[in-house]
Amino acid sequence: MLKTLCFRYCALYFFAVPLHRRIKSITMRTERNIPTELKVLMNHIYELNKGVRQMVLFTCNKKYGNQAVERLESQGIPYVLQPAGQQNLNVYFGRRECLDAIRLIVTRPLNQLTPEEDFILGAMLGYDICAQCERYCKRKGQCDGNCKCKN
Repeated sequence: MLKTLCFRYCALYFFAVPLHRRIKSITMRTERNIPTELKVLMNHIYELNKGVRQMVLFTCNKKYGNQAVERLESQGIPYVLQPAGQQNLNVYFGRRECLDAIRLIVTRPLNQLTPEEDFILGAMLGYDICAQCERYCKRKGQCDGNCKCKN
């Protein structure tokens, strides 16, 4: 009897709560359990699939590396992994042509890239081209304090 009453009460409650509130409640619980780093990854994948980006550099803690790889593989997205210090991992993903170039350019830690390699990588990632030019000039030692070339 009690079991039947409980079932009827639960069923009545379930149907009494509007559907959008039930869905929102389930969605909120799910979103809270996903680490921020993986939410960022999902946003990058969304932008890649929509054509906003051709290539992405995603840096995360190594403990999320397997989850990132699983997500990319499940969607058939090619990727390249690169250790970034003791705790982090660089995950490059996107168009296969871009990743082929990444394999040739990024053969050592990012802080050891030449100014030219750094410039190419920034351009490939879609960073602001004027900012990349300023960064290149600074790294080549051809900029004064106002980022106006000396030549």
